[in-house]
Amino acid sequence: MQTTPSTPQSLRVLRVDSSARIEGSITRQLADRLIDGLQKRVPDFTVTRRDVAQGLPFVDADWVDANLTDPEARNAEQRLTLVGSDTLVAEVMAADLWVIATPIYNFGVPASLKAWVDQIARARLTFRYTEQGPQGLLTGKKVYILTATGGTEVGSTIDFATPWLRFVLGFLGITDVEVIAADRGMMRGRAAHQAATERIDEVLAHDWQTLAAA
Repeated sequence: MQTTPSTPQSLRVLRVDSSARIEGSITRQLADRLIDGLQKRVPDFTVTRRDVAQGLPFVDADWVDANLTDPEARNAEQRLTLVGSDTLVAEVMAADLWVIATPIYNFGVPASLKAWVDQIARARLTFRYTEQGPQGLLTGKKVYILTATGGTEVGSTIDFATPWLRFVLGFLGITDVEVIAADRGMMRGRAAHQAATERIDEVLAHDWQTLAAA
């Protein structure tokens, strides 16, 4: 006899899109499927959408100087320099679940997604240095990486995107990470997309109740 999963109370989701394409983007379609499915299942559901494909500021000398200055000692200009980064950090800190939708471009992540990572990797906020080494401060979160490729096999020796993302997330304290891939679409055709949607449907059917905040 099948048991009915208990209804989660709430779920706060951060969705990060990085595909340069809007129409026809497989990663955006996969993110839609996962988030729409979760929204139907969780009564108290909120989602913050962050589309980085339009571009984010790159870290520059002024940003580095402002970030290295003790918060209490920052002047008005330095605080203004970090406003955008502060907003992004607040988003990642508030979310229980991250959905990172990214294609693999030239064996790595899009530059816009790298810029986002640079803006949220903030010493004293999302990680800290200790006598034992760096310690991530974003523990207790779940991340789904939804990716699509034309020819790169995810997890292979030429995939420099998903291992890098796993490492960065671990550095920030997040170890519960799953990659769902529609990879090698130029060779596999529709089967690549289908495999990813089937895994998302499995998540929605069996795993979604464990994603909610207690």
